[in-house]
Amino acid sequence: MFVALSSWFLFSTPTVHIRIEQKWKALTRATKHLLGWKTAEVSPEEKRIREEVILKKMEEASSQRDWRVFAPEYPRPKKLDSLPEAERGKALTESQEFKEMEKELTTYLKKKETLLNREPPLPSVQDPIDLTRQQDKAAEKIVKKLLEGKEKGAQEKPLEENLSLGIKGPLSSRKILERPNLPAVKVRAEVEVELTIYVLPDGMVDRVTPSVKGDTELERIAIQYLKQWRFSPLPQDQPQVEQWGTIPIKFKLQ
Repeated sequence: MFVALSSWFLFSTPTVHIRIEQKWKALTRATKHLLGWKTAEVSPEEKRIREEVILKKMEEASSQRDWRVFAPEYPRPKKLDSLPEAERGKALTESQEFKEMEKELTTYLKKKETLLNREPPLPSVQDPIDLTRQQDKAAEKIVKKLLEGKEKGAQEKPLEENLSLGIKGPLSSRKILERPNLPAVKVRAEVEVELTIYVLPDGMVDRVTPSVKGDTELERIAIQYLKQWRFSPLPQDQPQVEQWGTIPIKFKLQ
């Protein structure tokens, strides 16, 4: 009777009831925390400690186990260094590895032989193929343009000024823009030096060489003199090539 009254008193009193409920919730929270349920909140420090413990246990288990039992075993080749050369070659050719390599090589060579000996397909009678060489249209246009420019350049008449100077060759039809006076040189007799001049497409003189060997000093003076000449640039519709011409330089008595 006393126990029943005590129980009734404890559960009927509001203060006692609240305390019991609080204690029960705390006990439930602690239980979930220990069991690691998702509903329980775990601090980052506790997570780190758990991970360290798990890693340590895994390392201990790994160190105590021989992992070599899981590695596949491959056949080791026999040592042939101690055998004579003839037996060594025979053992090598009879090995499984050599036979597999020889088999692969034979298969590869057969494929190549089939490709080399393959007959070209015959052209269809209904649709004959033109086997004549087809030239590139762009190349044909370029060649045609160059030939037209060459013919046009060849048809140009020599200029009277160039003929009066004795210029011969392709430069005879090219206008002279700059031609300084010939430097005064003391000579005992009138001397004529013939030189070959090469002019770039832009009209600048590239080089000058003597056509006929003569006086070395006069040739040097004539070369320096001709390098100062300037010709008109080639038109864009003509081939942009180097042109040449022969020019006689006369040194007269002063």
